[in-house]
Amino acid sequence: MSKITIGQHYPTNSIIHRLDPRIKLIGVFAHITTLLLMNNFIGYAIAAIYVATVITMSKVPPRLMLRGLRAIFFMLTFAISINLFLTPGETMLLHIGFIRITLEGVTLAALMACRLIILVIGTAVLTLTTSPIQLTDGIEALLKPLKLIKVPAHDIAMLMTIALRFIPTLSEEMDKIIKAQKARGADFDTGNIAKRAKSMLPILVPLFVSSFKRAEELATAMEARCYHGDTAGRTRMKQMKMTTADWVSVMVIILASAAIVLTRFI
Repeated sequence: MSKITIGQHYPTNSIIHRLDPRIKLIGVFAHITTLLLMNNFIGYAIAAIYVATVITMSKVPPRLMLRGLRAIFFMLTFAISINLFLTPGETMLLHIGFIRITLEGVTLAALMACRLIILVIGTAVLTLTTSPIQLTDGIEALLKPLKLIKVPAHDIAMLMTIALRFIPTLSEEMDKIIKAQKARGADFDTGNIAKRAKSMLPILVPLFVSSFKRAEELATAMEARCYHGDTAGRTRMKQMKMTTADWVSVMVIILASAAIVLTRFI
């Protein structure tokens, strides 16, 4: 849990950090959409080069990006195993008892692994290069047309930003609780699944209590600063304006997305 990178912000002066948050949100949405449309290694290779270029330009340490993969190790292993052993195919590579591994299963498992890895790393770039305030303003700006049908765009943006921001905070809190319980003799690594699940109760209870306490403190702090949501006449200290770099980024996102999607039909 302490290795989660989504929700963290790495402040530095780079061209990616200075981009309009709306452009970065659109870029992440396009990134996720194109990955879901991929079905070959050429598309994933282009996506990997694209993500690596963005990380290099952001000046965020690559080890910080790769560290986030530890948090999805179980999910990654489960997805690979399911596709590897349960995918039928014509080319049999290994058949021992009920274990059947086909060439199609190996290919699908490799594609799924590439999809998850590139997806997590590419999504982490958004929060690592965008402050919570910028992220809130960007989400609200993109949801602004929904105000015509009485959708509270500002409240939704604020909730999403707070949720992202509290992911690393709660993971750090959980890590502290686990260490405190182990110092008191708690055992979380031995026993069957039922015993391990039961041993998680001393962790979940104080974690929920801490979460409600933090939520109450946050609400009190917002009220003390006279925060009343999206009220009429409310202004922002920094106004979002599109620059030349933003428009160039839009073109790069369109070209990269088009190139990745075209590999599906070639």
